[in-house]
Amino acid sequence: MTDDTPLAELAPQLIAAMLPHVAFDGWSDKALAAGARDIGVDADIAALALPDTAAMLTAWGALSNARMAEAMAGAHNLKIRERIRMALVTRLEQGDREVTRRALALLAQPQHGALAAKLLWNAADAMWRAAGDTATDYNHYTKRAILSAIYSATLLHWTQDDSADFADTRAFIERRIDGVMRFEKTKAKLINAGAKFPDPARFLGRLRYPAV
Repeated sequence: MTDDTPLAELAPQLIAAMLPHVAFDGWSDKALAAGARDIGVDADIAALALPDTAAMLTAWGALSNARMAEAMAGAHNLKIRERIRMALVTRLEQGDREVTRRALALLAQPQHGALAAKLLWNAADAMWRAAGDTATDYNHYTKRAILSAIYSATLLHWTQDDSADFADTRAFIERRIDGVMRFEKTKAKLINAGAKFPDPARFLGRLRYPAV
């Protein structure tokens, strides 16, 4: 590793290196410096690549999405239900519970509300894409809204699951996965409710393409 590596390329490498330290030092400059030291990067350069907590969490989310997609590269012969289940389980298995707990604690803070929504949306989008979804119409938004809700609930369940091999979480996913498969029914309800509320596509569109 050299200090002239572009910062955009350096960020995911730093995140991967700092994750073992996050469990002990939190999403902090101390954890970042320790990770940078492990891979031979100057601490000042690391701070430029990941200048704050929001940047760290964003890079962590992107790395998790990339790893999940890579793990699912050969899953397109499975039924869609199996692909969605695999995406959810893979996303969890690649994470560390203490790292995730610390991230969720930060994202629950009011100042990180928009970031939390963005990261959750990006995770659901990555899972649908890894499952082979190519929808670009209204389905694009409602599928991701449904999966976002399922993934959010699953994360909270997983961080508190002490069962062997996370059997309770796996059962929880099985109970919730029917929600994805009932997409058409849910979509119809959303459309019928649309006369009473602002257009959800416009709102979700802002999540997908947030204003700078």
